Amino acid sequence: MHRLLRHFGTMSAAWHASPAAWRDAGLEPAVATTLERARGEIDPAQELARLAQAKITALTWADAAFPPLLRQIPSPPICLYVRGSLAASDELAVAIVGTRNATAYGRSVTRRLAADLAANGVTVVSGLARGIDAVAHRAALEVGGRTLAVFGCGLDVVYPSEHRRLAEEVAAQGALISEYPLGRQPAADQFPVRNRLISGLSLGVVITESRERSGALITAEFAGQQGRDVFAVPGSILTQSSAGPHRLIQDGAKLVMNVADILGELNINLVGRQAELTTAVPMSVEEARILELLDGDPVHVDEISARTNIPVQQVSSLLTLMEVRGIVSAVGTLTYARGRQ
Repeated sequence: MHRLLRHFGTMSAAWHASPAAWRDAGLEPAVATTLERARGEIDPAQELARLAQAKITALTWADAAFPPLLRQIPSPPICLYVRGSLAASDELAVAIVGTRNATAYGRSVTRRLAADLAANGVTVVSGLARGIDAVAHRAALEVGGRTLAVFGCGLDVVYPSEHRRLAEEVAAQGALISEYPLGRQPAADQFPVRNRLISGLSLGVVITESRERSGALITAEFAGQQGRDVFAVPGSILTQSSAGPHRLIQDGAKLVMNVADILGELNINLVGRQAELTTAVPMSVEEARILELLDGDPVHVDEISARTNIPVQQVSSLLTLMEVRGIVSAVGTLTYARGRQ
């Protein structure tokens, strides 16, 4: 594409040029042959009509709306398809990614960080995948923040299909983004390529939970190559679900315990939910003891009672009040975890 632009000046001129002229511009013969075949199968006017019908905008390097952060990465997309809206505020963005098989701890941490980032005016970027990605998008939406979902297929092919409603909500409160044209089906080799856009759209990438070999770590690797900050949330050394973040921390990633760790590293002032966070504190000694116990994995009511020496009935009543105030959440039958779930 760069060669064609340099040689012809515009992509329109390049599109209408002869294969011999393409070769003169520096395209290899096989590439010129492929382009000639594609030109016979594609009608640009029809493609634009399809995009308009699907309410999707196509952005190229020449468009002022092309995300500035993406212009800076080594291999920016030739064309970016967008459904929804991009905003100037999206230049202040942080990606949150992780495993599809999230634990209750991973979901809780992701929800807290994503909500706090969004409430502080930071756009949350992720990949609409099951698990951590979906939790990050929903948390940002719930607090009225912006979120961007980067697809590994065409924007008319929502993957996974059960996230259709979530995709609609993201498009209404942010944007769906892809470099793949309409109709492109999901393929395993497209998602790692997609991950460079997740990191490229962001000032930093947060990995909340992942195995040591995962797509999330590919995103973190891209972030490092692009000069973006990499953040990782620690977990139990006994679980594989935190092996990825632990490896990143060993390799120099910033350890994250709360949103202030991210905002401070990126020189972003803490605003937004600061007042709400300061009010979400225990109101009694008993609540404090329960909250201290819930500083890790979810715990059953009976275990909370046994370990705090507070009667089960009182524990249940306190947990109900704490849940209303957003300090704890039920994550199963009579099982609770710290924070909103």
